[in-house]
Amino acid sequence: MVSERDSRRPSEQGGRGGPWQVTSVSTAFDAAGPGERIESRPAPVRLARRIVTGLFEFWVGLSTGLTGRMGWFPRIQPYVGYGTQAYSRLICRTVLSDSQGRSDRAMRGIRELLTVPAPRTRVALAIDQVRLGTVQVGDSAVYDAVDPSRNQNGEFVLSDRSGYLDLVAEHHLTPGTHQVSYKVQGRPTVTAPLYIIPPEARFGVISDVDDTIMVSQVPTHWKAAWNFLLSDPHNRSSVAGMSVFYNRIHDLDPSAPFFYLSASPWNVEGAIRGFIRDHGFPSGPLLLRDLDPRPKTFVPSIVQHKMEFIHQLMADFPHMRFVLIGDDGQSDPTTFAEVVHRYPGRVLAIGIRQLSPGESGLGIINRTSSQPAPETGVPVFYGTTGVNLMRTMLPYLAANH
Repeated sequence: MVSERDSRRPSEQGGRGGPWQVTSVSTAFDAAGPGERIESRPAPVRLARRIVTGLFEFWVGLSTGLTGRMGWFPRIQPYVGYGTQAYSRLICRTVLSDSQGRSDRAMRGIRELLTVPAPRTRVALAIDQVRLGTVQVGDSAVYDAVDPSRNQNGEFVLSDRSGYLDLVAEHHLTPGTHQVSYKVQGRPTVTAPLYIIPPEARFGVISDVDDTIMVSQVPTHWKAAWNFLLSDPHNRSSVAGMSVFYNRIHDLDPSAPFFYLSASPWNVEGAIRGFIRDHGFPSGPLLLRDLDPRPKTFVPSIVQHKMEFIHQLMADFPHMRFVLIGDDGQSDPTTFAEVVHRYPGRVLAIGIRQLSPGESGLGIINRTSSQPAPETGVPVFYGTTGVNLMRTMLPYLAANH
């Protein structure tokens, strides 16, 4: 991303009604973890990655050229943001579509994955109709804290080569839900919620999505592929009792935020957001994964992706304790144990939803895929449904939150 300087001096824009200041960050989209850097991989892996990223760049060039001849032009795909009273994190993507393209339409995953990015597109932003300034490029390979010295002023920001914008906006906002507006030339303004977390919130919930609240059958690859790519997003099933359980947690402390963490790509954010709304789960931001291969870093693993965002949440809310809820179909138990090890005293409890043999792909009676979490010193609760977890976990949270 680059920025263009406003003709006015910064001091002339800082008064009431002037633009908020923003700075770009390097987090989920363009940051490289130590084991992800291509320089650290063997020569065959480096070659394979360069071939894959080269093919991806070729597809982007070809698809943008073809859609340009068809008269398609950029639109905004906004994602839910979150933050504190002092700053917030905003994410959106610029994509190409015809004049009928809409950002609020949930489509099957196969269509979402074929979305054509609109790279280097100008985007104007505002929070509650107060416009944002532009950004500067972040170059950190880890969590990038807010740095007011790096702010720049301007009329718009430019999305990156895959159409993404990952920003931090400095402001003074009251806790609650606000509206972020995104505008590209020739399209109507689109909005997305921005959740400002109150400082008095004592704990928050970080929840996995697939097979934790939404039936995805991830361990059975062909079923997961069908559910992800071809199933109607409006017909996705909720894990029994989980919405009731989550709302009971919300009743304990209405100020407690819910963060939904998934290895699904940002392309299907709208479908997952609609699922959370339609099945009555507490609203909150989604933290998804960028599947576009990065030239120098490739695609982050599921564990790395989850650790990146958990690390970011721990830093954004340094005085908050978290409840971690996932399932035993993949790596959540060991990932959560690593979180406890890295952040002692920051995890209030862990909930693990146990998959049935059919869901886990084992299909054998009396056999389970359960992965007990390593010893952590933090209470770990297990259950096959939300009701099971609620019976054991909710009394503990009520007594210790």
